[in-house]
Amino acid sequence: MDRKDAKVVELDVRPHLRKKLEPFQLIMDAVKNLGKDDIFVLHATFKPAPLFGVLKMKGLTGKTEQIGPEHWISTFVYKKNKSWLNDGADDEANEELASAAADSEPVPAGEAKVITLDNRGLEPPKPMIRTLSALDRCRSGDEVRIHNDRVPMFLIEELQTLGYPYTVEEQPDGSAKVRIQKP
Repeated sequence: MDRKDAKVVELDVRPHLRKKLEPFQLIMDAVKNLGKDDIFVLHATFKPAPLFGVLKMKGLTGKTEQIGPEHWISTFVYKKNKSWLNDGADDEANEELASAAADSEPVPAGEAKVITLDNRGLEPPKPMIRTLSALDRCRSGDEVRIHNDRVPMFLIEELQTLGYPYTVEEQPDGSAKVRIQKP
């Protein structure tokens, strides 16, 4: 199959963003229903850089272009169809994942590694992307410990989907500490 035969799934979240509503779940629902040869086109009011890390974990790659003052179009395809995008499509995803580098020390083979992330003060979905990126770099048995402004409901849903064991400890100030183990 080539690009001209692909089904295009378009989602415009600009109205949600203008009303200060979080469109993350709408985006994830659209992605969940994508076929392996579909093209996902997202319209947003800003460059959705954090989304590239999340979608990369789901096997997608993409590119973004600004076509107006508050109009960015991001196009995503599964990696096997990467040629449908212009060259350099992975640059933004790699840049986002690199910026999510965690504080961790090299660990001798056989020992579990613990990555600690303080995600407080970050705008969603940045805490989720940093956390999933850290988990992606972990080996089986390693642990990621995060401290978020609140209980990360979307992250918890994703952890359940991925089968990662976790514990949540709500703090008196309303923040939450979450321990996640890589199975």
